[in-house]
Parts: sequence; structure tokens; C-alpha cells
Amino acid sequence: MAITKERRSLLVSMVVVLFFFNVNHLQVMCRPDHAKNCVDQDRKLLEFPLNLEYLEAEFFLFGALGFGLDKVASNLTMGGPSPIGAQKANLDRLTKDVILQFAWQEVGHLRAIKKMVKGFARPQLDLSKKAFAKVMDKAFGKKFVPPFNPYANSYNYLIASYLVPYVGLTGYVGANPKLECPASRKLVAGLLGVESGQDAVIRAMLYAQASHIVHPYNVTVAAFTNKISILRNKLGKAGLKDEGLTVPKAMGAEGKVTGNVLAGDATSLSFDRTPEEILRIVYGSGNEKVPGGFYPKGANGDIAKSYYH
Repeated sequence: MAITKERRSLLVSMVVVLFFFNVNHLQVMCRPDHAKNCVDQDRKLLEFPLNLEYLEAEFFLFGALGFGLDKVASNLTMGGPSPIGAQKANLDRLTKDVILQFAWQEVGHLRAIKKMVKGFARPQLDLSKKAFAKVMDKAFGKKFVPPFNPYANSYNYLIASYLVPYVGLTGYVGANPKLECPASRKLVAGLLGVESGQDAVIRAMLYAQASHIVHPYNVTVAAFTNKISILRNKLGKAGLKDEGLTVPKAMGAEGKVTGNVLAGDATSLSFDRTPEEILRIVYGSGNEKVPGGFYPKGANGDIAKSYYH
């Protein structure tokens, strides 16, 4: 009986020691300085998406309200220049409601990222009719007459919106496995959830009108999305990572459908993109070293600037 008590006492002592060791270990792992180092390692990947978030925030705010971050949250711009050519769009009631929701969500995204990392100033953005017209001309391989105007009506604006959130969400999919800090991965997962939701809403609204002829171009809504996706694949130079609203049946979900309200790979998983691929697309140059498109002076942050030289 005495031996049993001694063993029991030893066992209890060992449990207590292990408990306090693990608690102390967890405290060390969760110390602010550890978290800071962890975030430092992820900083570049967390900051890079600000370039897309700035663009989305300004495009959606101006589209719905006629003004942007300078009026609703100037502190988030960190003194960066105002966007070129952004304006209020001629939207129907439903579309304006949806876009306004997106706009405030993007303001929240900027706050969330800047809460984790310092971030950088808003880059120079070109959201003019001319910038969007160039994208559409390049996508179709001809000049539209009159030039495509994203602000003219709800159809045009939704087609122009098709250009934006999807590129950002593929970037979040690509960044997530490269992040080391749990807090960073949680942030990106949260951002990805809403960005993919925005893309899904835009695609669903367009899909409902897939056969609508966009005047005066005599081109269907579905054809616009297909041409844009083909262009983004071409510019990204990384194979198939983009699909329009309709696809050949063999490319549809499980090879069963031609409707493609959500884009995905062979197993219906989201495609991923690297920062380099994203820069090639948003610059419109197919080259991460050659700024242009929506970023006439280039994107900001360490990753983007590393290609300036």
C-alpha cells in the first residue's frame, strides 16, 4: 500500500510539473514579441493585397456614392494621391445597393490589414473610362466604338466589376499557404471569404443576364466575361486560372455542366495566383516590371517595388 501511495504521489507531481511546463511554453509562444516576429515574416504578403483593396474601395465607393476614401476615411490613404477619373455610375437601385455594401466592406478590409501591419500609402490609381476601355479593347482585339464606359449603366459597371475582386481572391488563395503566423492566416482567410463572396455575387448577377446583349457592341454579357478571363490568363502567363460564365462541358463542374457561375479547377477548387501574376494582370502589360493599366506609376509595397529596378 505504501508503494502505491508513493507511485501516486510521483504521478501527481509529474502531472503538475508537465502542466506548468506547458502553460509556460504556451505563454512564451503567445508573447507579443513572438507574435511581432511572426507578423514581420508575413508582412510583405499581407501588405501586397492593399494594392487591390485600395482599387476596389475607390471603384466601389465612387461607383455608388460619387466620392471615395478621401471623404469617407482619409486616414487610410496615408497621403496617397487621389484616383484618376473615378466617378459615380448610373446604377439601378439593386446594383447600387450591392455595390455600396461592397464599398464599405472594402473600407473594412483596409482597416483590418492596416491593424495587422502598417501598410503603405494609396498608390496612384487610374479608374478612368479610358483605362477600362483599354482593357476591353485588348480583351476583344479591337477598338470599341464608342469606347467602353464602365460608369454608363449597371450592365457595364458589373462587367467592369468582374475585373476586380476575382484577381484579389486568387491572390489570397496563393498567399495563404506561404504565411507562417496563425493570426496572418486567419486574417487572409477572413478576407478571402468576403472577396470570394463579392465575386460570387457579381458573377451571379451577370449570369442571370448572361445572354443579354450589351449595346451598342452587340456582345453578350457572357462573351464579355469569357474574353476578360482569356485576357487575364494570357497576361498572367501561368496557364488556366480564370474562367468566364460559360465553359465547354468538359471544363464544367465534374464535366457535367456548361454553366460556370463560380470559377474553379478540375475539382472545383479556387485557382491561386502569385503577386507577380497579379501585377502582370493589373498593369495590363503582362510584365510585373512594367507598370501601367490601373496602376500608371506602379503598385506600392516591398513586393511590387522589388520589380522596379
